[in-house]
Amino acid sequence: MTVVETQVQYTTYMQSTTEEYMNQEDSWDRDLLLDPAWEKQQRKTFTAWCNSHLRKAGTQIENIEEDFRNGLKLMLLLEVISGERLPKPDKGKMRFHKIANVNKALDYICSKGVKLVSIGAEEIVDGNVKMTLGMIWTIILRFAIQDISVEETSAKEGLLLWCQRKTAPYRNVNVQNFHISWKDGMALCALIHRHRPDLIDYSKLRKDDPIGNLNTAFEVAEKFLDIPKMLDAEDIVNTPKPDEKAIMTYVSCFYHAFAGAEQAETAANRICKVLAVNQENERLMEEYEKLASELLEWIRRTIPWLENRVTEQTMRAMQQKLEDFRDYRRVHKPPRVQEKCQLEINFNTLQTKLRLSNRPAFMPSEGKMVSDIANAWKGLEQVEKGYEEWLLTEIRRLERLDHLAEKFKQKCTLHETWTTGKEDLLSQKDYESASLMEIRALMRKHEAFESDLAAHQDRVEQIAAIAQELNELDYHDAATINGRCQGICDQWDSLGTLTQKRRDSLERVEKLWETIDQLYLEFAKRAAPFNNWMDGAMEDLQDMFIVHSIEEIQSLITAHDQFKATLPEADKERMATMGIQNEILKIAQTYGIKLSGINPYTNLSPQDITNKWEAVKQLVPHRDQMLQEEVARQQANERLRRQFAAQANVIGPWIQTKMEEIGHISVDITGSLEDQMNSLKQYENNIINYKSNIDNLEGDHQLSQESLIFDNKHTNYTMEHVRVGWEQLLTTIARTINEIENQILTRDAKGISQEQLNEFRAAFNHFDRKRNGMMDPDDFRACLISMGYDLGEVEFARIMTLVDINNTGVVTFQAFIDFMTRETAETDTAEQVMASFKILASDKTYITVEELRRELPPEQAEYCISRMTTFISSDAPADPENGLCLKATEGRD
Repeated sequence: MTVVETQVQYTTYMQSTTEEYMNQEDSWDRDLLLDPAWEKQQRKTFTAWCNSHLRKAGTQIENIEEDFRNGLKLMLLLEVISGERLPKPDKGKMRFHKIANVNKALDYICSKGVKLVSIGAEEIVDGNVKMTLGMIWTIILRFAIQDISVEETSAKEGLLLWCQRKTAPYRNVNVQNFHISWKDGMALCALIHRHRPDLIDYSKLRKDDPIGNLNTAFEVAEKFLDIPKMLDAEDIVNTPKPDEKAIMTYVSCFYHAFAGAEQAETAANRICKVLAVNQENERLMEEYEKLASELLEWIRRTIPWLENRVTEQTMRAMQQKLEDFRDYRRVHKPPRVQEKCQLEINFNTLQTKLRLSNRPAFMPSEGKMVSDIANAWKGLEQVEKGYEEWLLTEIRRLERLDHLAEKFKQKCTLHETWTTGKEDLLSQKDYESASLMEIRALMRKHEAFESDLAAHQDRVEQIAAIAQELNELDYHDAATINGRCQGICDQWDSLGTLTQKRRDSLERVEKLWETIDQLYLEFAKRAAPFNNWMDGAMEDLQDMFIVHSIEEIQSLITAHDQFKATLPEADKERMATMGIQNEILKIAQTYGIKLSGINPYTNLSPQDITNKWEAVKQLVPHRDQMLQEEVARQQANERLRRQFAAQANVIGPWIQTKMEEIGHISVDITGSLEDQMNSLKQYENNIINYKSNIDNLEGDHQLSQESLIFDNKHTNYTMEHVRVGWEQLLTTIARTINEIENQILTRDAKGISQEQLNEFRAAFNHFDRKRNGMMDPDDFRACLISMGYDLGEVEFARIMTLVDINNTGVVTFQAFIDFMTRETAETDTAEQVMASFKILASDKTYITVEELRRELPPEQAEYCISRMTTFISSDAPADPENGLCLKATEGRD
């Protein structure tokens, strides 16, 4: 193989490998909302950084917002730092010439894959300092920071990781960020000492002398490392939180100054990253195949068990089957559900990693696709559902049989208990020696028995019906049921015959004492209702009443007055009833009839009627007194109701008004987030100061409860409503403040400017049609289209998986913001990976096994060697084991 062929193979492999693996994107901040201290630091740092490059072209700037207005030095700066020629600038001095030059510079920046948001040529030409600083920061990120890569991190994170690793061995240094961690100057001195220990005596530095440490680092860097002084020590020390962009710009100069020594390490790390991705993908493929095989085998074994529908004869056996099914649901199936979920997660993760690595999609073995597993699982669930329905149907059938058998036994026992002794009772001849009263009593008693007998007819019919149903349902002990039912029916026919015979006998001897007996009956008929009336009257007069309003007590007083009006008529009824008893005594005295003194039709005596009447008359004035006392109490309660309502009718609307005002603030996008935060804090203070009114209302509510007042017609607001409203108000203001704080965090962390955030919020609010802080998928699609996205179904589905991870069906504002800032990430380029291999190969057209084993970890080195082909060329070693090209083996990427 010739050197030319070797170079072609090397270049082809490097391009394909890097293009497939390195597709990561970095993001950078464009926060243009600066406080004065940060703006001052950025002016000085960015000016010094620009001059460090412009000096190569023999020029410099003095005022960063003025010297870039015509676009000439801006285009020159881009040519110096990129090494490329820009279009020829316009030479005119009019505004449109300046705008044209600035646009050429901005177009060049955009051509490098940088998205310029809210930065236009007009703002630069007009000398807008914030926009100018934002533009310079974008240039610094793209040409000085973006290409920084440490292991799997890049740009800001990569630079921070590089600083942390370089300063890790040094005392009093803890680099966690690009602001506070650099205030004492120890970190800068540690970076210089790590690479050039001859320039700084680190042991003599003191943490309590930040200005001295910073000035030492600035002077050494400017004198020996050709890094211009971009910061003032006093500005950094006196600023609570130094400007992150200024610090990052200055620290990136150290990275580039010392980057030469890091190239080999970075190259090795980049290759390790690519090889690790391949290993992880293969592991996931093997794990997917294993899980899929195990899950499908379990489904194959389970379905026949669920399809077994052999019916058991006893409830115990069917319940055992149901318990086995529940054990399957609780114990055996949940791990399989988890395995199925994990299988889908692994599949999606693998496909995502392959897609991100520009690898072909993973195709499982035949019959083990996710859709195959889903179909098998669906079939399992269908069989499972049918098995469960069958189990429940059979259990219900057996339960019905057991229930009917138990019900039959219970009714038979009740009937047999009732019939015990009834045949002997009907066969007695006690009426032959009885008096008229006793005969009448026996006749009534027999009528009552006949009524009872008729009532038991339904039970006998039910027993027969249950026996018939048990026979129809094939009850296993039907013979016993039928025998018992037949015995009951035979006995029932005998009871009917004996009953009719006894009635005939009683009617033949009923002849005497009819007048007195009729009077007894009339007395009983009139005394019973009157006695019931007196019992009811006594009960009403002694009834404890509970009222909650004056109207209710007035209603009771009216009812009591109406009752008193009925007393004269009741007294007439009493006299008429007592007249019947007097007539009975008169007849008995006239005809010499000896009375037993007992009325066979009632237990009431004339004395009972008289005693109860006297009791009723005594309870009437006592009831009057109780009603008047309750009137006074209800008047006092009414005053408490009005007092509570007066305050509640003010507090309730106040809370509602505040809720609406907070809602307006949360959707108002005019002003900065800090202005909205201050406004909400002021509202919060006003709300907290209003707490005393709530406490006063609580006091009135306490008095009302102590007086057992539970309603108030003078207001629609209850104490519970006010409490809930108050708690919702506090919760709403706190949640709204938290949302603004999160937006500030997102803005600072993600690099979103206030204008961007306002634009996002305006778009979100416009499409948030329900005004609940969430967008439906259709509204979200419309929002993206309005912002310039060209969405197909597949692309929109991908975006929905990013913004709605939990598949809730809605998109929150935070998820919306995260998505809008996520789309700008970049990865290592193919050229970078190619350069890494060239560095490891010492610019040769091949790389040896020893070089791979020396520069890479053992596992990744052997993995890489096993997938590369051996070649022999005029420049390569004679031993084919020592010379390896970078072309992947056949069948591998």
